[in-house]
Amino acid sequence: MRHRIKGRKLGRTTSHRQAMLANIAVSLITHEQIETTLSKAKELRPYVEKLITLGKKGGLSNRRIAIAQLANQAEPAAKLFTTLAERYKTRAGGYTRIIKTGYRVGDNADVAVIEFVDRDVTAKGKKDIADAKARQAAQEAEAVA
Repeated sequence: MRHRIKGRKLGRTTSHRQAMLANIAVSLITHEQIETTLSKAKELRPYVEKLITLGKKGGLSNRRIAIAQLANQAEPAAKLFTTLAERYKTRAGGYTRIIKTGYRVGDNADVAVIEFVDRDVTAKGKKDIADAKARQAAQEAEAVA
């Protein structure tokens, strides 16, 4: 019986599991949406939500705790304490959502997308459109010359 046992082992040793969660959390904070297995997504959700709560509280000690939890990477921690803390300052939890997307071709594992709620889709879309227009203008200029 698994009474009072929380968390999933995910077929890994403790150190490997902790490193994997930290790396996936960094990817999620950086890209705001990632695709992974359903079990990893379910295990990642409380890990990231606690980090966002630290970001909302602010302070030097909380920043150091967050950097330690994020595999000693300062850039994702900075985003956590500025962008994400500002975005979720009025929300009381529930910062992520998990969407099941089907099964992986190779091993038939359940695959899911984990993403931030209210993530900024338009800014990335506008940037991509601007980059595409700039590339197109450069190609047209080369074709004319």
